[in-house]
Amino acid sequence: MDGTKPGMESTTEENQEEMEESKGCFECCIKCLGGVPYASLVATILCFSGVALFCGCGHVALTGTLTMLENHFSQITTDHATLTIVIQTMQYVIYGIASFFFVYGIILLAEGFYTTSAVKKELQSQFKTTVCGRCITATFVFLTYILGLAFLGIFGFSAIPVFLFYNMWTTCAAMKSPMANITDPDSICVDVRQYGIIPWNATPGKACGSTLGDICSTSEFYLSFHLYIVACAGAGATLIALLIYMMATTYNYAVLKFMSHSNRRSTKFSEPY
Repeated sequence: MDGTKPGMESTTEENQEEMEESKGCFECCIKCLGGVPYASLVATILCFSGVALFCGCGHVALTGTLTMLENHFSQITTDHATLTIVIQTMQYVIYGIASFFFVYGIILLAEGFYTTSAVKKELQSQFKTTVCGRCITATFVFLTYILGLAFLGIFGFSAIPVFLFYNMWTTCAAMKSPMANITDPDSICVDVRQYGIIPWNATPGKACGSTLGDICSTSEFYLSFHLYIVACAGAGATLIALLIYMMATTYNYAVLKFMSHSNRRSTKFSEPY
């Protein structure tokens, strides 16, 4: 019986090693999944989608709006020269917004991985954070807050063309409705000069009756109206993404700062990262 003990012990040791290896692989997978910043990941996807919708649809909608104004409301080029410059400037700004948020979203996602891992290891007392690391997180909190306020204004601004096109669309729908019982369709007009889009001396400056109905039936009007709606929704999605970013980074910063104060009181030395 003594001769069988070494064989039994070696078999037991091999089984324990296999169990430890399988357990280590499982724990490694769980640890990797636990280090994923899901809030930042969702915010990044939402931010990229929102910026893509806002920039892409907004750019095409601005071009369609300019075409519609040139064909129906301001047929003299000098009357809407300022508007043309403004629209072209806004399109260049859209290019800048798309490029900036593409880079900033990747940076915030990387910072989310960084701080999420730091928070978990800080809670486990595996290493201590430095003042520089916490300052970087605080900087991203501040920048995201400023960008959130800026995109709140952009979201409100993007709702203005939706309102203008909606008023024009409802006017055309009311004019075409058989329940309206309109005796003089030419008395129903839409004057875009009152919105300050084109100057008061622009000709014709307004559309009435059948002309207004024809404008509402054009592809420029239909496409621009719906693209402005999608662009406004994209701006709202980007705003929500920035709020999620801000909440996630603020939480990570608060935890890191609290744990750093706690560890400073309990220990004299720490290992910076």
